[in-house]
Amino acid sequence: MTFPEDTPLPMDQMVSLKSFSLFEALTDEQDRRYSQMARLSDFGENELVLDFDDESHNVFLIQSGRVRVILRIATGREVILGEFSDGEFFGELAAIDGTTRSANVTAMVRTRLLTLPQQVFLQILREAPDVSLQLMRNMSALIRSLNTRLAEHAFLPAKYRLYSELIRLSKPRKGHDGQRIISPPPIQLELAERIGCRREVVSREIAKMERENVVERSRGGLILADMAELNRRLSEGWNAGNN
Repeated sequence: MTFPEDTPLPMDQMVSLKSFSLFEALTDEQDRRYSQMARLSDFGENELVLDFDDESHNVFLIQSGRVRVILRIATGREVILGEFSDGEFFGELAAIDGTTRSANVTAMVRTRLLTLPQQVFLQILREAPDVSLQLMRNMSALIRSLNTRLAEHAFLPAKYRLYSELIRLSKPRKGHDGQRIISPPPIQLELAERIGCRREVVSREIAKMERENVVERSRGGLILADMAELNRRLSEGWNAGNN
């Protein structure tokens, strides 16, 4: 299939689609053919990439940088759905179902994106079953994550949702077995937007956790110093929510 609206890029300006995990299964010939149809775009820090109800249907691959996805719910309130960084992608839902964008996407740092037109993306899915399978695996992981968040909002009070989000955002702290760290340290307003509560609730609970030595602040981030206690509290919240 050809796409007359696209002029193939010179070979020295092409970015290989196979460099992204979603498209690893492409043959070399498919990669050369379809990579020519993609376009590179640069976005500055805090620059809007996509807005709610945008009618474009392209798929975006992140060559470098990081973006944040925000959902606006019926009440007008905004909730942070997540962030994507190097090698990840977004925009596939609108490309598949042809509807307007359901979320806002903003670059958090200087970001370079590879834009793949909807027609090209759909043709790849038709021609490369293994790429379609990989997409389904990605979407399954996303659905599982969203189901977890939905359950948290349905059954857990705000402080327990905060515990869960802190664990989700953290990574193991090097040289300190049993501890995790969120680096750079999270902004309390953003934490509140992630778990659907007021900033004051987050501020009050983190201060309490500091006094109890469950978390510690450092120049490099927020340290989850007592993971056993944090997990115990989270289990307590789930048990109370199911009773």
